[in-house]
Amino acid sequence: MTITDTRRADPSVASMMTPEAVRDRCAQIYQKGLAGDLEHFTVHPERYTATAAFVAETIQHNYPSLEIPYHARWRHFIAGKRDLAVELLAELPIGSDERARAQFDLAISSVLVDAGAGDRWRYSHASTGTEMGRSEGLALASLDAFGSGLFSSDPDNPLQVDANALVSLDTTAFEHAFQVGAENPLIGTQGRVSLLNRLGQMLLSRRDLFTANSPRPGHLFDILKARSRSDRLPAREILIAILDAFGPIWPGRLSIDGLNLGDTWRHSAIDADGPTADLVPFHKLSQWLSYSLVEPLLEAGIEVTGLDQLTALAEYRNGGLLIDCGVLSPRQDRALQLAFAPGDEIIVEWRALTISIIDELAHEIRAVLSLDAEKLPLASILEGGTWAAGRRIAAQKRDGGGPPIKIESDGSVF
Repeated sequence: MTITDTRRADPSVASMMTPEAVRDRCAQIYQKGLAGDLEHFTVHPERYTATAAFVAETIQHNYPSLEIPYHARWRHFIAGKRDLAVELLAELPIGSDERARAQFDLAISSVLVDAGAGDRWRYSHASTGTEMGRSEGLALASLDAFGSGLFSSDPDNPLQVDANALVSLDTTAFEHAFQVGAENPLIGTQGRVSLLNRLGQMLLSRRDLFTANSPRPGHLFDILKARSRSDRLPAREILIAILDAFGPIWPGRLSIDGLNLGDTWRHSAIDADGPTADLVPFHKLSQWLSYSLVEPLLEAGIEVTGLDQLTALAEYRNGGLLIDCGVLSPRQDRALQLAFAPGDEIIVEWRALTISIIDELAHEIRAVLSLDAEKLPLASILEGGTWAAGRRIAAQKRDGGGPPIKIESDGSVF
């Protein structure tokens, strides 16, 4: 696997690996949407207030005290009243570097398999008797796989993820751990396994970052700790470090001068020159992972600043909320009838509008709840509100609660 250091890339290309680029490129598409100049969607700002009220109502229902945690993978490890991740990691001292590495290992491996599962797949969790599908089911399955040592090559240390185990992971072992079968199909299984294989290969290749004999993704904690100043770390630095370290693992993506741009796609509405002329970055899974690493850093004594530097997540729950609430309307009927690939311009447009519009809705949601950005950061709006509200309204409108627009997932984007 070829590795390219973003620091050696053309500056305009390397800039695509930042949260600022996500907002800037999405804003260009959003402004054209407001002007009525997009091919696939019409934007209805008059629906913002009602949509913000719907999200605020969802927040108040889910978190009556308005003490809302961050949007992070850790929420999905809770079954009933049990925090299964806390139980699993109980033997590791709170605040210790080794606990943080294990938390990073768990979060990274779990997020990387967290693309859409489809409507049929379910996971039965033995110790709680819980059966779940979609993201929560994938979380419980990945937690159990982590706890069983599936991702560790050291039998004496099962609570870790390391390169040797990831490289040798095969589809059969993965499907067994995730209870996949003919009657319980999981979309994109091979894509998920390939992504984990490539993660292992990357860890072995990036000796400038990961120096252990069998390096762990959890060693990213040590990298971020070293980059903190006076135990403070800007949130954008988490994403940039993830994109630098893990960028090469994404399959079949755009690459310029050897730099894999990950979750970056093309849209004709972008007004820019040079090699990035029509590019729109989203970095959905990388930002989801960034949010999920905040709490382990905080627990380890590192304050994460500027959390709203990260963006909303361009995925079908947040985007589906906007369509189902009438904020966005497709210009062609076929949008709600056909299935589209992630790189199709209609999907790129939908995702870009999602990023910008949720930024706008955030202001109105805070006003409804009488909270400011410090007390209700975007990460909490995503957790308590837009993601949950998107699932809520999808369940009201469609059997199975699927997205309003069908996406052909390979298990590595959504």
